[in-house]
Amino acid sequence: MRRRPLLTALCALAYLFMLGPILLVVAVAFSGGDTIHFPPEGLSLKWFGKALSQHSFTSALGTSVLVATGATLLALLVGVPLALAVQRGRLPGRRVIEALCLSPIVVPELVVGLALYQQLMVGLRVTALGTLMIGHAVLLIPYAVRVTGASLAMADPMLEEAARGLGAGPVTAFFRVTLPVLAPGILSAGLLSFITSFNNVPLSLLLTGPGTTTLPVEMLHYVEFSFDPVVAAVSTLLLALTVAVAVVTERLIGFNKVFGR
Repeated sequence: MRRRPLLTALCALAYLFMLGPILLVVAVAFSGGDTIHFPPEGLSLKWFGKALSQHSFTSALGTSVLVATGATLLALLVGVPLALAVQRGRLPGRRVIEALCLSPIVVPELVVGLALYQQLMVGLRVTALGTLMIGHAVLLIPYAVRVTGASLAMADPMLEEAARGLGAGPVTAFFRVTLPVLAPGILSAGLLSFITSFNNVPLSLLLTGPGTTTLPVEMLHYVEFSFDPVVAAVSTLLLALTVAVAVVTERLIGFNKVFGR
């Protein structure tokens, strides 16, 4: 710190810029006042109780968890075989296939949401929940392909050849050798996909329907008509849950194994 005071000051400003808004939201969540005000007007836990008793929030939370879980599983079921085909297969035009798999990141989510709404919800009469899962899965496939592919690219292909040389069939070699090697990448892709789906707003805005609303969209609708700290309390609860998941993951597995380092 003494040798590089300018760099230390810049790092402190960067941390303040990133963590300052989060700390402000957490402080507002404990406010005793009736409106959002900083500094808080006293300390109280009443907004946490109101947030937990708000049926619209709890229902939207269940929808968000269900959609994120289903979309993550669909994305992994599609993305892992695609990553294997691109990295290990001999398909013609592999780079074109990989580019197509990554294209949902480039296309604006509002365009994807409008297309899914017209084709699935209007044309095929698919329910809002099913359309949400499909739409989120489309957005998550690039993460599954990219992260799993990176894990597969760092793996030694000689391990699979050695297993095949010792008499293991393709299925046995995959489950005994390839899958354990891919496990950190699959887990990393799953965590990243779940968080991305849970926090998605643009696509969910177009695909939600009556009784099927995700938590971020419900929070957005709430702040349009209310100015109390309930949303800050919900955000603080989500932050605490995220930190708890991170701590448990680090204790049980370790981030080095999760992210394949």
